Amino acid sequence: MSINFLVRKSVLLILPAEDFNEQEYLIISSQLERANIKVFIASDANTVCKGSSGLKVKNDVSFFNIHESNFGGIIFIGGTGTRKYWNNVSLHNIAKKFFRSKKIIGAICSAPIILAKAGLIKEKAVCFPEDKKELEREGIEYIELPVYIDKNIITAQSSSAAAEFVSSFIYLLNKA
Repeated sequence: MSINFLVRKSVLLILPAEDFNEQEYLIISSQLERANIKVFIASDANTVCKGSSGLKVKNDVSFFNIHESNFGGIIFIGGTGTRKYWNNVSLHNIAKKFFRSKKIIGAICSAPIILAKAGLIKEKAVCFPEDKKELEREGIEYIELPVYIDKNIITAQSSSAAAEFVSSFIYLLNKA
């Protein structure tokens, strides 16, 4: 088994330290694992991330120790806690490194705003409807779809689109 195959079969999930969307996290992580893709959690939380309803998830790596060469792709999980990360320069730089390395990048719910503010989304995207104005402030056209794919970037509206979102992500990952 080649190293490239192993890298392609691992995905980094970015979770906010607090108030991540648990439904998105559970649907996405379980579907990735069912597809035999290893999931790693990254956060700036000291030890555990706390979901919006109290679910606790231990993170595997801090933002400062992320190396895009170790992963086939990255997914930014949404939730109200994600809004605190919209202007996080560390996350912008991480996303840019994945983009430059032509990795698959996904963002759901409030998280597509991170990619927009990092300058990675150029024209159109989907996000949580309440965050539409923030996306438009970045010069991005909000698309009224559950999931939108633009080359190697996938954005999704909300937890109701999580299954379609992760299926699209897995498809692109396997094609890479």
